[in-house]
Parts: sequence; C-alpha cells; structure tokens
Amino acid sequence: MINIPKGTKDVLPAQSHIWQYVEDVARVTAEGYGFREIRTPVFEHTELFQRGVGDATDVVTKEMYTFLDKGGRSVTLRPEGTAGVARAFLENGLQGGAMPFKAYYLCSAYRYERPQAGRLREFHQFGAELYGSPSPAADAEAISLADAFLKNLGLKHVELRLNSIGCPDCRARYYEALKEYFRPHLAEMCEDCKSRFEKNPMRMLDCKVETCKKITAGAPRALDYLCDDCRTHFGEVKSLLDEAGVSYTVDPSIVRGLDYYTRTVFEFVSGAAGAQGTVLGGGRYDGLLSQLGAKPTPAVGFGAGVERLLMVMEAEGAPLPEEPKIDCYLAGMDGPSRRKAFVLAEELRRAGLSCETDLLDRSLKAQMKYADKIGARFVAVIGESELEEGVVQLKDMAKSTSERVKFGALAHACIKEDENDQGTFGA
Repeated sequence: MINIPKGTKDVLPAQSHIWQYVEDVARVTAEGYGFREIRTPVFEHTELFQRGVGDATDVVTKEMYTFLDKGGRSVTLRPEGTAGVARAFLENGLQGGAMPFKAYYLCSAYRYERPQAGRLREFHQFGAELYGSPSPAADAEAISLADAFLKNLGLKHVELRLNSIGCPDCRARYYEALKEYFRPHLAEMCEDCKSRFEKNPMRMLDCKVETCKKITAGAPRALDYLCDDCRTHFGEVKSLLDEAGVSYTVDPSIVRGLDYYTRTVFEFVSGAAGAQGTVLGGGRYDGLLSQLGAKPTPAVGFGAGVERLLMVMEAEGAPLPEEPKIDCYLAGMDGPSRRKAFVLAEELRRAGLSCETDLLDRSLKAQMKYADKIGARFVAVIGESELEEGVVQLKDMAKSTSERVKFGALAHACIKEDENDQGTFGA
C-alpha cells in the first residue's frame, strides 16, 4: 500500500464540514470589510519568493519546495500567500483600479520542516491583503478584520500582541544597536543567528534556541529607536484599536519571520492547552512591491493557518457545526420500486433536498440500517402496493412516526416537516 507523504494529512468527509465552516466564516468576515477573494497559482517562479519573502529567511534558505520543471525553469510551491498576491496585483495592473485594493485568499501552502502539532508540510492559510493606503487606519482595519474573524469562530482566549519595527530609516539605527549588543555574544549563539547577524540582525530576536533566547531577552527594543513618523503612526494604530474596542498588548519581542515587514507587526497568540503559539500574524509591508521591481506601494495584511485554528477551536471547546445529514433516504423493496425511488430522488434533489437511494440491491432491512447510519431525517419506503397507489410510506426517523404521502407531495412533506421542527426549536 502507498502511504500519504510525511507532513500531509487527509481531510475526510466526516471532517470536511468543519473546514468548510471555517472557510465560510473567513469569507463572510472578509467580505464584510470589503475584501474580495483572489486565487493565485500553487507554484510560482522561485525568484518571486527569493525577492519577496527574503533570501536570508528560513523559509527561503531551508523550507521551500523548489524544483526545475521540464523546461529547466526553477519553480517553487508557494510557502505563503502574500508574495503571489503581490505578483498578481502587479502583473494584472490592479494598481490602476480602485484603491485601496482589498483581497483575501484561502489556499494551500508548502514548507519542508519538521511536522508537529498544527504545523504540516502541506498546510492551509486564510489571508487578507490591503494595498494602497499608508494610513494607520489601514493597519487598524486589517487587525480589526483578523480580530473579528477569530471572534466569529467563537475563540475567546486568543490575545493580540502588537509592536512596531519601524521604517528602513529608523531600522538602520536599530540594526547597529543590535549588532553592538550581539557582537560580544556571537560565539555562544547558534549558526543561524551568526548568519543573520550580518544580513538581518533583527531576525536573531525570533530564534527559538534556548541559549539564544536567553541572550536576546536583553537586546535593545525596536520601539526605542522609532523615528518621529513611525512613533506617531504606531500611536495612531493603538488609538484606533482602543476606540474600536479591540484589546491588545504591546509586545516588543514581536518581529515576524519574513523580511518584507515594516512598521506595525502583530500576532494573535493562543494559550489553549496543546496549541501554544501564534494562530494568526501579519503587519505592514510597504517595501514588498518595490522589492519586486514596482514603484513603492504601501500594504498591510495577515495570514492564519487553518490547521492551527482548528486545534485551538477544539482546545477551547468553540462551537462547531454538526456533520450534515441526509434529508431523505428512498428505500425500494424490489426492482420496479427501486427504479421509482431513483426517479423520486432526482425530483427531491431538484427541490433542494439532499437524498440517497439504494445502489447495492440491499434488502429493506439493510437499507433501513444504512439510512440510520447516515442519519437520514426521513425514510421513504416504496413497495409493490405503494407503487400501485402512487404513494410512499414516509417515516420520520426522529419522531418515530409514519404517514402515507403521494409521490408528487413528497418534497413538500419533507420540507414542511423540517420547517415545523425549526420553528418549534426557535420558539
């Protein structure tokens, strides 16, 4: 038997409705903020990620699935969603349309890393991107959208952590301060940190190696090196969030792992048992489009891992939808009645009901067992006498009641009973 590749996971029919629920909440929330869906290819030219994500990041140097296609071109399975959206924005001339440009995506992404709880080699993301506005209000809107999405999923124990890492001007001074601090400690630090020291010393702050974490705990803070414009920008973001009722904690250790971030960075962190860590993260990246060869365009956005979200939802006991049930199962007792059941099933489906009928020539008893297993709301039984009279014996499986219903009235009977039950429940 051929097994599934390491770091990937099947989503089975019994679980897919929960994924669809999360995706539906993402769509409804994003569209409520004026964002529209964008879909980009699962693979791109490798250069896009080298220039956009950053050739010194772990994603590019260690984790990308990169290969040569049959034409000898280097292509890469997307490791995240933002770079592909940026490429699509530029290539399709969307900067000439209505601004700000707002888009969201639901996509798969790929990183070669050690699989662990909530982190796979093939994973799925919900993300949102806003281009064209340098205003702190754009930052606050992206954060508010993320906050609303998590709340709409029923999550109550996720904390927003906020920081500013400044613009290229004030960050240059910050880099020098970091190098001055880390230089005496370099011999004690991991090889990755030694490499980052010259290329991007701020990424040393994100190291997960314990010896490095102890050293970085005393490092200078980006907030202390912000220029006046960046300080004012960050203050306005916080003020807008305060007025909108979005709670947050300023956390100077938040830097994010990708090179394109500037100014505002944020993470939503869960303390749920078994799901420690970031469930959603993002920030501003005003330099991304210029890194791709276009004119500078302000941008802000975020990404959330669906697998991690599902873990947190389960750990918190967030409300989840029940698995969808079949409205009606049509059981035929012999050849002619099975043919009629097949035709009636099509009529019910056209009326908007979900239904099944026998495809294995099973006995009535076996069909009833199957209907019970799939949780059918109704079972319509057709035998020889029912076929002659043009009726079905309609059994309400929840109420254990039964009535004879004409073929032409079957769809109405199922819909009416279902509406009555919903009305009683709502009352």
